[in-house]
Amino acid sequence: MKAIPKPRSDGIVRFGKRKAKRDDRNLMFATLLKVPPVLPAEYDFDVVHHGIPTPMFGNDQYGDCVIAGRAHQTLRFEKAEQNKLIAISDNDVLHEYFGETGGADSGLVVLDSLKEWRSKGWLAAKRRYRIKAFAQIDQGKRSEVKRAVFMDIGLGLGFTLPDAALTQYYAGKPWAVVSGKAGQPNPKNGHYVYVPGYTRSGPVCVTWGRKQQMSWAFLVKYCDEAYAIIDAIDTAKKKRGLDAGKLDAFLAGLRKAKLAAAKKSATRTGGRHG
Repeated sequence: MKAIPKPRSDGIVRFGKRKAKRDDRNLMFATLLKVPPVLPAEYDFDVVHHGIPTPMFGNDQYGDCVIAGRAHQTLRFEKAEQNKLIAISDNDVLHEYFGETGGADSGLVVLDSLKEWRSKGWLAAKRRYRIKAFAQIDQGKRSEVKRAVFMDIGLGLGFTLPDAALTQYYAGKPWAVVSGKAGQPNPKNGHYVYVPGYTRSGPVCVTWGRKQQMSWAFLVKYCDEAYAIIDAIDTAKKKRGLDAGKLDAFLAGLRKAKLAAAKKSATRTGGRHG
């Protein structure tokens, strides 16, 4: 890719989630769930695993929130698997972001970016990291959100935030639903966050360099896409909670469909030149 462009000079934080893309073929998280575990009233990966930082990852200068969220998630995946913090840099995040946009600071479509992560991986801390799969969550079902967080599966949320969310963020207050114009979803405020925890009040995300509490009502009103992101089913929690056979069958179906599409395309191309 070309050199990283200079950041815009205006503003303190950036938005970069483009309009949510829908795909009825998405794997649904609910179909993978086995017997429900006993969920604690509150849980946070960062409380169980101490010392995890919350860098800005360039999201104060560029609309790279989708990849910044991926970086926060990768930090935690590898903390759980390697029991160490890997050194993900702003440059790692920005190179992946601008590689996926083609060089423009245009934001990303979450679904497209997840597919890139699954198929190609991304280079962070001098190593390439891929995910096994992602599954769509019904953000209106509190139990699905809690189970994804408690099983230490990555949970990514896409929002169309209201202007009030910025006011609350700057004031150090939780995100909560407010009335009036400031409480209406603003199409210009597309944002993506990673969620490592929840409290009785609602999910806790990592965004713009810190942890941010939100209410359950805020999640339902402003979240327009939610994904459980699975790097591997390799821990006791995940093995108890997820049906690995169903996941593998779904992924095998994807590979088969991709192969069939490639053969069909090759046949059409050959026919035109024959």
